[in-house]
Amino acid sequence: MAPAGRSATAEGSAHFERVERGERELELVESVALWMDRRYLDPLLALALPGVGDVLGAMIGLASVVVAVRMRAHPALIARMLIHLAVDALLGSIPFVGPVVDVFYRANTRNLELLRQRDVWRASPGDWLIVAAAALAFLLALILPIVALVAFISWAVG
Repeated sequence: MAPAGRSATAEGSAHFERVERGERELELVESVALWMDRRYLDPLLALALPGVGDVLGAMIGLASVVVAVRMRAHPALIARMLIHLAVDALLGSIPFVGPVVDVFYRANTRNLELLRQRDVWRASPGDWLIVAAAALAFLLALILPIVALVAFISWAVG
């Protein structure tokens, strides 16, 4: 039954538009996973721009997290997506080994699979705590390669 002031047709149309928008956004996540993981843009960025390439790769990967938020995915799923990106950035920032790890640890493909299996449960306050902890871990993963690069440059110069 439609809420007061809305017809069943308008409600059905709005639902159809949400489904279409969700499908388009999922296509965006598929494109990110294709380019970053299957066409190896993530390890190429890491090789071309040590430290900075991993940060750029993680920032591009945030597109899938934005899609998950817009789809109102469960906060625990969003936290797992952020953790995948953080692990990818941390492991990818290891000199010489990082780009090799980027070939095998495909965070964007993992996030795509999570979105395809997403749950729409109600979130509890504890779930938001997980999201905050994962976001903090992601920020640390973004900062660590830059700090390591600056430390290495200052060590090499001075």
